[in-house]
Amino acid sequence: MTKLEPATLPTFKPALRINHALTASIEKRILHWLANRAPFWLTSDQLTLLGFAAQIGAGLFYALARYHRQTLLLVILCLILNWLGDSLDGTLARVRQQQRPRYGFYVDHMVDIFGSVALMSGLALSGLVHPQIAIAMLIAFLLLAGESYLATYTLSRFQLSQGIFGPTEIRILLIIGNLALLHSPYSTILGHRMLLFDFGGTISTIGMFAFAIGLTARHTAQLYRQEPLS
Repeated sequence: MTKLEPATLPTFKPALRINHALTASIEKRILHWLANRAPFWLTSDQLTLLGFAAQIGAGLFYALARYHRQTLLLVILCLILNWLGDSLDGTLARVRQQQRPRYGFYVDHMVDIFGSVALMSGLALSGLVHPQIAIAMLIAFLLLAGESYLATYTLSRFQLSQGIFGPTEIRILLIIGNLALLHSPYSTILGHRMLLFDFGGTISTIGMFAFAIGLTARHTAQLYRQEPLS
């Protein structure tokens, strides 16, 4: 098979990035401020590795929370570091004009997938949520992520948020939930005592499945209109 020379590689056009999340505007300003003041030795790849390691760490500390609930504080620290690494890597590359759009998109999202498996596996082992709920959340997330990646390829639109919720909002909700868990892992809902993360996880799972189904229907109809049968 003949290897393509760099000059003959097809031109790659990055997809339009769309983010309507609640924190998107202020987050963008913060990230640009950090990127413009980052030390010269710091690279986007290092930030990606930081975010990945932090997500694995969050999963590990969730698992250890079964025995020492105070490790939830370390989960919070890992979530903050994950935000820093996962959010700043692309901004740093754009500020320094060092974009590698294909490499960055592929690596970032494979890291997100593996990191999410680690996070949800740790949560399933934590005793703070039933494993079935954690698995359902992971499946719903992977379905929603898969739909997003396919839409990015077919429609050239990369949706970073769904409604007002994006990755940062999810991290914030997890941090708030962890602080509540430090007080008690249980909550009373409509007179029934249940695990707080069972309730939150069920709502999250239903929401992600609903988004995945709705987006699939909408994008299928859109693509059908754009590519009608002759």
